[in-house]
Amino acid sequence: MQENISFLVAFLAGAASFFSPCILPLVPSYISYITGISFEDLTASNKQTRLAVAKHSILFIIGFSIIFISFGVITAYFGSSLMLYRSAIRKAGAVIIILFGLHLTGILRIKALEKEKKLKLKSKPLGYLGSVFTGMVFAAGWAPCVGPILSSILLYAVTEKIYTAVLLLSFYSLGLGLPLFIVGVAFDNFILVFNKIKNFTKYVSVISGVLLIIVGILLFTNYFRVLEDLLMAMFEVRR
Repeated sequence: MQENISFLVAFLAGAASFFSPCILPLVPSYISYITGISFEDLTASNKQTRLAVAKHSILFIIGFSIIFISFGVITAYFGSSLMLYRSAIRKAGAVIIILFGLHLTGILRIKALEKEKKLKLKSKPLGYLGSVFTGMVFAAGWAPCVGPILSSILLYAVTEKIYTAVLLLSFYSLGLGLPLFIVGVAFDNFILVFNKIKNFTKYVSVISGVLLIIVGILLFTNYFRVLEDLLMAMFEVRR
């Protein structure tokens, strides 16, 4: 049950990354870039165009998922060698997550997280493999929008086993990738919706920050374990 809660949090964290104010506005450019289809053709999409967008979007998602999951494996691997200090690592990670949350809400400004770092490609490599490669570059080089939220998931993963870390980062990638895929295959509808909600994207960071603070507190107090026991007890009662 605890793992199910953690996976849900990871998925929501991925979705929050997608809707962050410096990723969502660039989604049309990303889709045009990875597909090689002009903005005008995307907005007047037909069945063939949507199929091409779907294929490239899936490969792009696979690309950044490979990197994110690799981060999780590496983090959990080194964390497993420090199991004797698991409690201290959990609490230290929780404090850092809370600091990330305070940064996203604007209460505390961490200058190191405000330096935008991107890996820019002048031209996309040809073919479907190019979309996978672009996704990997996206995952490896984009900050700070993804940084604080992704780092929080990784800090939680360091206290878990490797297979759990893989699942956590898989759910994070799914949360980030699913909206991207939906936007790609319904691009014309997305443009209409985006014009209405673009002024509200700035609140995503604040909401994300509040959620990170809550997660940090739960992790510091080990309340995930208490919540697991409570839910298990409720399940037994209903049975």
